[in-house]
Amino acid sequence: MSFSCMTSNIASVCLTAIALILCSCSIPNLESSSCTDSRNAVREFYSFHIGNSMSFTSDDLKLRAKFLTPEFVERLRSSKEGTDPFTTGTTDFPKAFRVGECKDISPNRTAIQVLLLWRDETRTEERKIGVEAEKRGENWLIDKVFTN
Repeated sequence: MSFSCMTSNIASVCLTAIALILCSCSIPNLESSSCTDSRNAVREFYSFHIGNSMSFTSDDLKLRAKFLTPEFVERLRSSKEGTDPFTTGTTDFPKAFRVGECKDISPNRTAIQVLLLWRDETRTEERKIGVEAEKRGENWLIDKVFTN
């Protein structure tokens, strides 16, 4: 066997070994599955909410009920018409949102930060609110919205 052939074989073996090592190493997921799942549910809710009328009415509450715990729906029934109890509690409706940090409160309850955004030709503003989500059966539902 020639020297160049041996060098080629050694290089192939080394490259294969390096590839196997790199494939076996992965970045660990530092977030709990509870946070991942509840974050997705909160993102889905706010996508729906901000994409539709944000002015509170009993009809709009019915449309959002599938995202909310029954207890939260009941507490919201007394919300003032025309305001937005899911963001600032006022008539100052945000234009967009981002879901941020999540913390486990218990195995079936998380606290998630939501960043509300207002951006237009006269205003650029961000505000943080908190959302608590609770696992009910197989679903994560919003149980509380609060300003930080």
